[in-house]
Amino acid sequence: MTVLTIDGLSKTFDMHVLGEKQVVGLDDVSFEVDDGEFLAIVGESGSGKSSLLKCIYRTYQPTAGRVVYHDTGGDVDLAACPERDIIALRDDAIGYTSQFLDEIPRVPAVDVVARPLCEQGVPNDEARTTAESLLSRLHLPEELWDAYPATFSGGERQRINLAQAIAPKPRLLLLDEPTSALDPETRAAAIDLLQEYLEDGTTVIGVFHNRDVIEAVADRVVVLADGRVRQVVPIEEYNGEVFA
Repeated sequence: MTVLTIDGLSKTFDMHVLGEKQVVGLDDVSFEVDDGEFLAIVGESGSGKSSLLKCIYRTYQPTAGRVVYHDTGGDVDLAACPERDIIALRDDAIGYTSQFLDEIPRVPAVDVVARPLCEQGVPNDEARTTAESLLSRLHLPEELWDAYPATFSGGERQRINLAQAIAPKPRLLLLDEPTSALDPETRAAAIDLLQEYLEDGTTVIGVFHNRDVIEAVADRVVVLADGRVRQVVPIEEYNGEVFA
């Protein structure tokens, strides 16, 4: 079953500081994502990887094309549907995380992770227990669980960000370089956690630069170059040439 269809997706940026010059971020991108699949997005810096995820999540408004989410209740074009529909899907079905933690002042790390569960109606104690389990599996020291993430290192913040994204077990999870600041041991723990969540039915589209991570988790690889799809190949056919 297909969970996402991207058809002719394009995104241009108006650079006001450059005299209204238009910069192409994505150009006629098309591919499909199957339910339960792990799709890795790779490409050189500036190839459009992050812009692609942001257009799917509608952080960016696409310039052209369709991003059709195939929901059990019917198809939704994420590029054109009302904002209220996007918000509802973010609350219930589509998760997103970047490599940077969007900090909440004076909120302990465990509560940052538990928050999306509480918003789904999970009792606070149960949500915190789940959050603690995820933070433990991602090797965040227990003494930091009740500390404020603003004081953490980049790798520690990245672990909180990843735990928060996967805690509610969204049907579709978008990951933008979620392991870039992790040491090899913690990166391996993150891979194990992602693979476990895939077994529960989560579909993942992730931007990665580390070849070991891609080979460990991906089913297929989309290679972007200059905002266009160069190739979409099974992991067995990917030669690992682009990671910059």
